[in-house]
Amino acid sequence: MTSTAAESHPAHLGHMLLFYHMLAVASLQIFILSGNWALAKNINFYNVRPPLDPTPFPNSFKCFTCANAVDNYNCNRWAEDKWCPENTEYCLTVHRFTSHGRSTSVTKKCATRDECHFVGCHPHRETGHTECVSCCEGMICNVEIPTNHTNAVFSVMHAQRKSDGSRRTINIAVLASVITIMLL
Repeated sequence: MTSTAAESHPAHLGHMLLFYHMLAVASLQIFILSGNWALAKNINFYNVRPPLDPTPFPNSFKCFTCANAVDNYNCNRWAEDKWCPENTEYCLTVHRFTSHGRSTSVTKKCATRDECHFVGCHPHRETGHTECVSCCEGMICNVEIPTNHTNAVFSVMHAQRKSDGSRRTINIAVLASVITIMLL
C-alpha cells in the first residue's frame, strides 16, 4: 500500500485546507471590490445630493412649486421643498407671458393626470398674453418653463427601476459565491 504525503502528514492537510479557504475568501473580496469600483467610476460625484428627508411613500417625488411668481428664476429660487401628495403623479407648469416674451406669471405644482390634459399654448384675447402649460414626470422635472408648442408638452418617462449597475453587482456576488463554494 502506498501512502500520499497528505495522508502521512495530517498537519499538511490542515494547512492545505486553510490555504484554499483563504484563497476563496480573497477571491470573493476581489470580485466584490472590482464590481464596486466599476460602478464608482460611472458616478458624477460633483452632482451627488443625499436626500434631505426620507421619502413619505414608495415612488414619491418633488416638484418646483410656486403660485404666480414673476418669472421662472424667482419661482425656482423660492420654491417650497416638500414631497408631492400621494394622489399626484406629475409636475405641472403654467407660464403666462406677453407678446414680446416677457413673463407675467409662473405657477408650478404637483399635479394629477387630469390636470395635465390641458398642455399646450393658448392665446388670451382679452389680455393679449399667451399661456403655455406643460407636465412632466420625475423628481423636480419642472425646472424650465414652456414657451411654445415644442416644449409645452406632456413629458412622461418610462425609466427602468433597476440600473445595469445593480444587476452587475448581483451577478458578481453570485459568481463569487459559486467560486467560493467550488473551492471549499
